Amino acid sequence: MREFNYSALKNQKWDSEILSLIGAIYKEAGKQELYLKQRPEELEKLVDIAKVQSTEASNAIEGIVTTNTRIRQLIEEKTAPKNRDEREIAGYRDVLKLIHESFDVISINRNYILQLHKVLYSHMNNPMAGKTKNVQNYITASYTDGHTKTIFTPLSPYETPEALDRLCEEYNRVIGNMETEPLIVIPVFIHDFLCIHPFNDGNGRMSRLLTTLLLYRSGFCVGKYISLEAKIAKNKELYYDALGQAQIGWHEGKEDALPFIKYLLGTILSAYKDLADRFALVETKLSALETVRRAAMYKIGRFTKQDIRELCPFLSISSVEGALRKLVAYGELKKEGSGKNTCYYRIS
Repeated sequence: MREFNYSALKNQKWDSEILSLIGAIYKEAGKQELYLKQRPEELEKLVDIAKVQSTEASNAIEGIVTTNTRIRQLIEEKTAPKNRDEREIAGYRDVLKLIHESFDVISINRNYILQLHKVLYSHMNNPMAGKTKNVQNYITASYTDGHTKTIFTPLSPYETPEALDRLCEEYNRVIGNMETEPLIVIPVFIHDFLCIHPFNDGNGRMSRLLTTLLLYRSGFCVGKYISLEAKIAKNKELYYDALGQAQIGWHEGKEDALPFIKYLLGTILSAYKDLADRFALVETKLSALETVRRAAMYKIGRFTKQDIRELCPFLSISSVEGALRKLVAYGELKKEGSGKNTCYYRIS
């Protein structure tokens, strides 16, 4: 049985990149506290966008998709799911809502993790919902010539329940005793969770939900306003590469989790920086035109109307569209494509 000993983390020498990432995250988290005191209404408008993006992106990583319109209707609970993909999306929505509203009373133990997994599949007839796996699973890679290769074999079904218990116990012990920096322990926990791969289905989505939960419980609530899942989805090759590197030697306790720790810390910091960018747009009262003009200055290369809408959630869609038309007419932006394929880029 694989052992989990997080006490060793506090004696490990961390390189300057890790220390720099941790310091920067704490600095940005401090800014978020100020934002909440100064403009809570504006920040609250980011929550709904983050919920949509998180649900859409985390499911899309697993190939579970529907239309943008349907995603929003499902998140707002204005419609019932129509097919398997939408039932899976609705389940993710429900778990995310639970975490947003009750993270402080959701303990980190096997029972709660199984309950969250059951909610994830609550809209489906899945006999393994809320149960650890009953068949051996494998992490495979697919190649362009059509063949697949097993790159990692998780724990066996009979080892899984005890491993989950030990993992949670060790996490709670070091966090409860404040032995080790939470921003180190959280990525290591998520990495170990993915190596156990405790469920027949839904391991990736559960890992991303648990990431948000663990961060919330340690006081890092950026995922409420900026979707961490969307950031992971945008660079999922880096995510899988970091995870693959960190899994080498895991069964023997000889793995190097550093690549995954750096990846996840970088993702968290990037989310905080996005939050700072969005807050900068609401610090002073500006016209819709000037707000969209400033939002466009944050974009490099091509961007869409939705990209601007996400930076300016306090503006209506018609205000964003009107401002974009004016900026094109003024020669500040160039418009390409039409309909759903419309995009823009800065001329200077």
